[in-house]
Amino acid sequence: MTMSVSRRSLLALSAGFGASAMFGDSALAKEAKLGTQSPYFHRMKVGDAEVTVVSDGPLPLGPPKGTFTGASDDEIKKMLVDNFLSPDNIVLEQNSPVVNTGDKLILFDTGMGTSQLFGPITGRQQKSLAEAGIKPEDIDAVVFSHAHVDHIGGVVDASGKVLYPNAQYYIAQSDFDYWTDEGKMGSPLKDFVVHARKNLLPVRDRLVFFKDGQEFLPGVQALAAPGHTVGHSMFMVTSNGKSFAFLGDLTHHAVLLLEKPLMEFSYDTDPKQAAQTRVKMLSMLAANKIPVMSYHFAWPGYGHVAKAGDGFHYYPEPMNMQL
Repeated sequence: MTMSVSRRSLLALSAGFGASAMFGDSALAKEAKLGTQSPYFHRMKVGDAEVTVVSDGPLPLGPPKGTFTGASDDEIKKMLVDNFLSPDNIVLEQNSPVVNTGDKLILFDTGMGTSQLFGPITGRQQKSLAEAGIKPEDIDAVVFSHAHVDHIGGVVDASGKVLYPNAQYYIAQSDFDYWTDEGKMGSPLKDFVVHARKNLLPVRDRLVFFKDGQEFLPGVQALAAPGHTVGHSMFMVTSNGKSFAFLGDLTHHAVLLLEKPLMEFSYDTDPKQAAQTRVKMLSMLAANKIPVMSYHFAWPGYGHVAKAGDGFHYYPEPMNMQL
């Protein structure tokens, strides 16, 4: 049997052999591994505003059992595996938008800070801000979606020094009152209360309480979304006719709590109210095709939600690297 080989094929083959002989089979494997990642920020435009998303680092919750309820263990496992996610460890992100309106530099939520309630890989926000070229002293306003430790934990450093010395701080009064209540120190909420008091009381004289529907900063409107906490809020951010909704903790998981929005989440103060709020707000956002940014969705947490059967589907926005 005779095999026909073209002259071009022989030339290509001999070139390959020559490269192997010259460099060896492992030439490309001798370079040292770098072991580093890219900086943890992403920048984009919304209208005339510049939005920089900074991360406080991944937040691992562990196995879903007991944390997400309202579906069987097998059903939850299938939902995760079908979406190429670990069925053994729920890992959330912590995405904080910094909105530069031209007149104000506004940070939404401050991460875990020095607390290691969820492990040692959180508390990165200050590093992320530095990578993004944003100085803490330049922040004019810090806006809290609610007073859970992973949202208010980065107001002060380990020594108690306020990290945003020139900022005004904004939160719903009901959430401030609930999570700084000294009477809850003997309850299962103690760790959350300790960190809320540690971070919020030093800036009490600079706290401003917003109301539902109020535009309390130019282009920033509060939308009450209770259930996760008593005063949990979302924010509509608008600039030159363009908007996005910062969801805070309206939904922690882009699969479980979207595909089945009536599932319950163990960290909710009122899980049933939170589920109803989730459906109501996601329905509004989907119907109006409003872009969303979720604090806990996969980095950088920006995209759209659309109705899908009895639930919703999240479509991440491609990261455009040009401003």
